[in-house]
This record gives sequence, C-alpha cells and structure tokens, in this order.
Amino acid sequence: MKKIGFFFLCLLQLSCTSQNKKKINGVSFVSSRIEVVQDHVNSVVNLNSNHAAVMPFGFINDINSPEVKFNTERQWYGETKKGVSQYIDMLNKNGIEIMLKPQIWIRGGEFTGALEMKTEEEWQVLESTYKKFIITYAELAAETNVEIFCVGTELEKFVENRPTYWKQLIKEIKEIYKGKLTYASNWDEYTKTTFWEDLDYIGIDAYFPLSEEQSPSVESLRKSWQQWKVGIEKIAIAKKRPILFTEYGYRSMDYTAKKPWLVDRNEENVNLEAQVNATKAIIQEFWSEDWFAGGYVWKWFIDHKQSGGNNDNRFTPQNKPAEQTLKELYKIYN
Repeated sequence: MKKIGFFFLCLLQLSCTSQNKKKINGVSFVSSRIEVVQDHVNSVVNLNSNHAAVMPFGFINDINSPEVKFNTERQWYGETKKGVSQYIDMLNKNGIEIMLKPQIWIRGGEFTGALEMKTEEEWQVLESTYKKFIITYAELAAETNVEIFCVGTELEKFVENRPTYWKQLIKEIKEIYKGKLTYASNWDEYTKTTFWEDLDYIGIDAYFPLSEEQSPSVESLRKSWQQWKVGIEKIAIAKKRPILFTEYGYRSMDYTAKKPWLVDRNEENVNLEAQVNATKAIIQEFWSEDWFAGGYVWKWFIDHKQSGGNNDNRFTPQNKPAEQTLKELYKIYN
C-alpha cells in the first residue's frame, strides 16, 4: 500500500509540474520617441515578465494605398531599426527574451485586416514594399538573435488574396532567420490562415468577445471562454503547433469583455475590477494547457510611472490592480 501511495504521489507531482511549466509571460513593449534606459525595463522585470514584443512600424497612407514606408527620420525612435535594436539590447541585458513583431499602421487607424488592393499593379507594389519592410527586420532578428520573429500582424485580406506570396515570403525569411516564426492573426482570422504548417507557433491576437455584462466575474468569463477554447485547441492539435497569444488584454472599463478589440476613446466608466477579472480568466484558462505557449499583454509603455493609473480606462494594466494580478499569475509560470 505504501508503494502504491508513493506512486500516485509521484504522478501528482509530475502533473503539477506539467501544469506550471514555464510559459511566455510577455508584454507588448510600446515604441517611444526616446531610448530605453534601465528604469524603463525595471517595471517589466518586476512584473515577472520573461518576454517582450518589440514592434517596429511601417506606415501606409490610406486603406487603398499599396506602399509601405518604414525606417524614416519622421518616425519615432522606437519605431525604427536603430531604436528597435537598442530596445532589444536593453531588454536582453535584463534577461527578457524578444518577439520582434513588425506591424503596419494605416493613417487614421484603419483596420489592417481590410487592406486589399484593386489592381494587380497595386498588389505588386504592396508585395514589394512589404517584403522590403519585413526582410529588413528579419535580418535584424538574425543579427540580434531574438527568440521569435512575427512575419505579419492582422493582415487578413492580404493573406487571403495572395497565398503564394506569403508562402514564398516565409521561405525567404527562413533563409535569413533561423529562430522561431509566427504570424499574429486576428481572433476571427486564425482558422482561415493557410500557412500555419510553415511556422512554429499559431499566433492569435486574442480579442474574443466573451460577455455583455457590465462587470463579469472570473467564473462567468471562464465559462464563456469554452465556446472559443474548443476551436483553439482543435487547431493546435490539427496543425501540431502550440498556440501563442501574440496579443491579449482588456481595457479597465465597463463591458470590457463585450468587444475587447475596441480602441476608440469612448466614455465608458473606469472599471478596474472588470480588467482584473478578465485578466485572471484568460490566464487561468490557458496558461496551464500543454498546447499553449503563452502571450503578450497589450500594452506596456516604457514610462511606467506616467502610464495607466486608476483613472485610466485604456488597455495598459500599469499602475492598476491588474498589474498586481499579472505579477502574481506570471510568477506561477516563470
């Protein structure tokens, strides 16, 4: 009987170890006008974060424009190649690993997923300039030995219309960069993405609608996650690739889980508890799963002391109760 008891105790210990194994506990490290200094990184370390998404930007004039412009003198320091390299170096010195995540910004804040050209000539321009943009940062990813490189973010129509282009682009990236690859698909896009087998992670920006309640509980949110979790796990198993939440997060406002993707400056009341509950629910529901790699909270500003706060209804958890929630939960999986 004692031997049997010892055997089951060992199984229990192995199970607990498996559930609490190290995950990617990330922050989306927002680009700034200035260089990063040690004081800026201390808050990331104190959060028990072990990863940061560093995000250089390419710009497009409008939703119908095909040209991607990048690495210009008009951009903020942290959006350029020089700035990104400096950010990576400073984060690495503090033991923070990196996902280099080049992104497109369309003037006026137009949704990148709707970027779709009208003529073949326009498609050719978009493909050519996007390739220059992404290859530039693939080369930087190789030079700086970052752990993960993201080949694109929320480009649904571009991916849908030009599948051959994306296959070839990923092939060329692999000739330059030998680390792990992902693509950041929008929450309603990931099932349609055609090249997951060519990447190492299935990347999802996890803004799934969960609740129409003003201030939902952790329990109700975890229950609501089940409608989405089944499909997420299914694709992980089918593609034999772990899921990575390339972005996740909730605003500190009423109805935060109704349309979590909203970035407008609405007048919803500040609701710090709702942000805490939604943060707890997503981490408790996913971080213990073997098929799940981790995620990057949206978003983390380098000037921690001046960011967020109890009167802010935006995404950042900084200087809000959700920051302590993240710190405690990230510690479990660090």
